Amino acid sequence: MAGAGGKRNGKSIYVCTACGAESPKWAGQCPECKGWNTLEEGVASPVPAAGSRFAGYAGDANQNRIRNLSEVSPEQRSGIATGLPELDRVLGGGLVSGSVVLIGGDPGIGKSTLLTQTLAGLSGDLKTLYISGEESPEQISLRARRLGLDCGHLRLLAETGVERIIALARQEQPAVMVVDSIQTLYTEQLQSAPGSVAQVRESAAQLVRFAKQTGTTVFLVGHVTKEGALAGPRVLEHMVDTVLYFEGEAGSQFRLVRTIKNRFGAVNELGVFAMTDRGLREVSNPSAIFLSRHEEEVAGSVILVTREGSRPLLVEVQALVDESPLSNPRRVTLGLEQNRLSMLLAVLHRHTGIAMFDQDVYVNVVGGVRITETASDLPLLLSVLSSFRDRVVPRELVSFGEVGLAGEIRPVPNGIERLREAAKHGFRRAVVPRANAPRQAIDGLEVIAVDRLAEVLDIF
Repeated sequence: MAGAGGKRNGKSIYVCTACGAESPKWAGQCPECKGWNTLEEGVASPVPAAGSRFAGYAGDANQNRIRNLSEVSPEQRSGIATGLPELDRVLGGGLVSGSVVLIGGDPGIGKSTLLTQTLAGLSGDLKTLYISGEESPEQISLRARRLGLDCGHLRLLAETGVERIIALARQEQPAVMVVDSIQTLYTEQLQSAPGSVAQVRESAAQLVRFAKQTGTTVFLVGHVTKEGALAGPRVLEHMVDTVLYFEGEAGSQFRLVRTIKNRFGAVNELGVFAMTDRGLREVSNPSAIFLSRHEEEVAGSVILVTREGSRPLLVEVQALVDESPLSNPRRVTLGLEQNRLSMLLAVLHRHTGIAMFDQDVYVNVVGGVRITETASDLPLLLSVLSSFRDRVVPRELVSFGEVGLAGEIRPVPNGIERLREAAKHGFRRAVVPRANAPRQAIDGLEVIAVDRLAEVLDIF
């Protein structure tokens, strides 16, 4: 029953995720709100006494009094370089003392490889500890030798009990610690199996508390579900400071690391790596991998200048428009939002009179990158028009801009930086919203500013 008395100290209870009621044992239905399958295991602990290790992260008595914000001196959090600039970029400048970083991605995409390389590079200057719950020490040693890493100072522990991990880590006192993976850990306070929602939540909470108390930078490796989301409770992403996702096509050698959350830097930053026989190597010019320079100009291909975090990137948007034998034509997108394609085709019909109700439309972003910003609207429609009319868009032309429902071309942020990136890669013409047109000319780049979608039809 909810709030039942008895000896509950140190024992597990079951808490309803819908109403918060507590029960001493699991049941299919909550006895209070009558919700089904809402009871989850938790730990019943008494309220900690003042001064206990749970009272504050650092155990400082000053944290337990009310102060003015002006009295609190901001801590200088200078990032520690990892030796991999692309990783430093997505981390917000480097490693921050006491931060917890969660890395997720598909199996075999390179999470363990990247972290092994990172710790091997840091172990010469900092104390590092690699904790594996999935692989044996021999397997990790074999991978390090295959990658040609110098791991003479890298400390290693194969353990899944979170209490023992924290106890040994307090003795070792590492500056950087990797836990691979959070789904394999368990706490003795709970009876559920490792990987369950309760075990993942409680194990992560203890590791986060340890990181804040000791100033240790902790990397947590997380599994993903079939849908690509991080496995476990959503609260896992709320507890950590930074969330990174590995992305990449199954048959491609390139790996993208994207920042989903970062308390110490910009979100949506993108780090680009190439998987080689010697591990992950950084790509110094990411725009090059997203541009497939055709030997001859082809219809349906337009270069988009997008922005990932603080970095402008040039990617190729390809479209194929073909007569459909179906009563309901296909609308297929890879790397873009499918609903937005349908909306843009309706805008194209309404404001230019070009109908595609009898055409299949396929759109692809080269390189496997996913574009979420609205700056892709104008290049997408240009590529669709190019394929539909079988007219080539000039190879030296780039574009970006948002298309509104009224047919207007709206500006996007950081237009000058995008144009400079395009000029740096040798492009000579750019179709952009009029509000993004630069006041001063950019050397070697002709800027074509447009206000309405109808003006785009006269470009080619």
